[in-house]
Amino acid sequence: MMEMGTANLDVRDLLSTAGDLDPSSPLSAPDLRLLIDRLQIHSSRIKARARSYLLSHRDDLASAISRAATASSASSSLSDSLSAALQLLSDRPLDLEIRALADQIVATRRELQERKEALGIVTEISRFLDRIRFVREGTRSGRVVEAAKTVCELKNSFFVDKKADEEPLVFDMLRNEWRECFDELQGVLAKNVEDCVRYNEEKRKLVVSSCGDKVELSVAFQALEIIDALDYGMAKVADLMIKHVITPVITDISISFTEVVNEDATEKRDYALQVVLSESEEYSDGSVLYSRIIDILNFINKSICLKKDTWMRCFAKMTWSTITDLIITNFLSKAIPDVPSKLIDFQDIMRNTAEFEEDLRKMHFISDDNKDKKLSQYVDNVEVHFASKKRNELLVKARSILKGFSYADPPESGRSDYLVDILLQQDRCLVSKSAFQLLNLVHEALRDACLSSARVAKEYYNASRDVLHMYMAIIPVKLEKQLSSITQVAIIVHNDLYYMSQEVLGLAFQYRADFPSGLQDHATFVDLAPNLYEISEDILQRQIQFVLSFLKDAIDCADGFQNTHLSQQYESAKFSIEQVVFNLEKVRIMWEPCMATSTYRRCMHTLLDFVFSRITAEMLALDDIAAEETLQLQGLIHLALENMTSLFGSIATTVDEMIPSLRKLRKLADLFDMSLKSITSAWENGELLQCGFTSSEVESFIKAIFADSNLRMECLLRIEGFQNS
Repeated sequence: MMEMGTANLDVRDLLSTAGDLDPSSPLSAPDLRLLIDRLQIHSSRIKARARSYLLSHRDDLASAISRAATASSASSSLSDSLSAALQLLSDRPLDLEIRALADQIVATRRELQERKEALGIVTEISRFLDRIRFVREGTRSGRVVEAAKTVCELKNSFFVDKKADEEPLVFDMLRNEWRECFDELQGVLAKNVEDCVRYNEEKRKLVVSSCGDKVELSVAFQALEIIDALDYGMAKVADLMIKHVITPVITDISISFTEVVNEDATEKRDYALQVVLSESEEYSDGSVLYSRIIDILNFINKSICLKKDTWMRCFAKMTWSTITDLIITNFLSKAIPDVPSKLIDFQDIMRNTAEFEEDLRKMHFISDDNKDKKLSQYVDNVEVHFASKKRNELLVKARSILKGFSYADPPESGRSDYLVDILLQQDRCLVSKSAFQLLNLVHEALRDACLSSARVAKEYYNASRDVLHMYMAIIPVKLEKQLSSITQVAIIVHNDLYYMSQEVLGLAFQYRADFPSGLQDHATFVDLAPNLYEISEDILQRQIQFVLSFLKDAIDCADGFQNTHLSQQYESAKFSIEQVVFNLEKVRIMWEPCMATSTYRRCMHTLLDFVFSRITAEMLALDDIAAEETLQLQGLIHLALENMTSLFGSIATTVDEMIPSLRKLRKLADLFDMSLKSITSAWENGELLQCGFTSSEVESFIKAIFADSNLRMECLLRIEGFQNS
């Protein structure tokens, strides 16, 4: 605050005689004139000081005055608003007016903000569209690099880069506009590249021009790289080179390419690659093939990629996988030796392949990453490929054998190449020609495994297991129709699987000592035996069930052997017995020459036991048997047993011991001739019990044969009493 020096000024102090004057006395005229002069001088000084202060504090004073004016205006406005509000107090409640006023203020502010935002968006849209037009013009006039940079900048704008769930429709339209602009630029660049690299089918010549339509090849690639579409532009070039240059060189040893002067060139920087046909030669060690490919890639690096590493790596990314597959398929896989002794000759190919990949690495076509060294990895695993090749050959042979599944008819003389001994059993069975050949393949593979390295031996081992798996997987499906009925081929397939299930038990034991050390510990075939046996047993049981079904139908024709004293009923029962015998004899003829003896006996025991048990049960179930019926029933039993003589002879000499139901049936035939007392005695001495009869069966039989009498009651009581004791 400036001190003006006038707070306590007394005018008398301005006079030189102020000390001698009486304060209450008036001043003289001279004193008054002197006082006026001095007051003017003092006033001038004060004005000068005030002017100096104002000049030095001009900005501060201006700001203070402005705030004061604003405050005054606001105060006036507030006063007016307050007056208007107070004026309306008598008309409606104050809180409603205040709320309405507040809502209006908020709505007005929101509207103002939205208008500002809309104006900003409209401005951005205008700028966006202007730049889109710039890109289109640049694309069409050849200024593709500037256009590419602008496209990338526009991509990062909020119109293109981000997409909200709820946004104005115009945003999506702008996004589509950008995409169309991008696609147009990308298409023009790719078309330009395609025009620069052409293959003349008639002249068999590849021509590379330095400039296309308005745009140089290098500029087109540069623009494509800017918009991150180099892969798109390089794709057709890569396809053309693979189709017309690289593939012919790899697949046809008579074709090579050499660089020549392009006679149609418009500029010195145009290049050409001409097909050259040479005399056929072998890609024996790969050196010629690899040299031709290197020459082609050097040409591409110089004429198309212009020795730029990123462009060359892009071309490599498009082609290297295809090139390696072509080399492996058409050269390396065919160069794998057929016999282990020639594996040493593969060393030259391994060395040349490693040198080939090193040359590619130097020209930045591939990297040091192992994923780019597919060829070296392939040749380094030549033993595995050799073994895989042999394994495939083995499986192809096995598939061919199974496809033409065949078997020989049972030999009449008992001699056949396919009548094989079952391991650890004094038994033989007839197997199919296919199974015989498959097992020979298995033995051949395991013998080769014994003479090979651990890696190769493992492949042979796996192949031998696969051969057995193939039989289990293919034959039951292939022969499903034959296995679904009573056929000899079903028994042959059962024999195959049963024979294999026994044979595999000795394979590991037979060859393990000669296997390489790496295979000896885990080589096994025992785990296959249960599956083989289970499938063979399933097939056999299905055949047994089919036969049992026929036998059941034949026995059902006897109608429970009731009323056989009647001629028609007797003939039906007799025919039923004859049908049973006929079916059993037919099965015997089909099974006996093929099956292992133990298996044949087990199956026939099952069939005969079913027949005898069923006939016995049917006859014992009769509740009233006339005297004449006993003779007929006894005759039917004798008929059945007499006609089964050949069957009994084919299974065992002690057939009664092997088939308990046969003993019971024979005894039933005897019971028809026995008296009541004899039957009772036979029960009491245990004879009937040993034959398989129960007390209830004996009692029912007595009641059906003998009329009611005191003797019958006595015998029944004796039988019941004996049972209780």
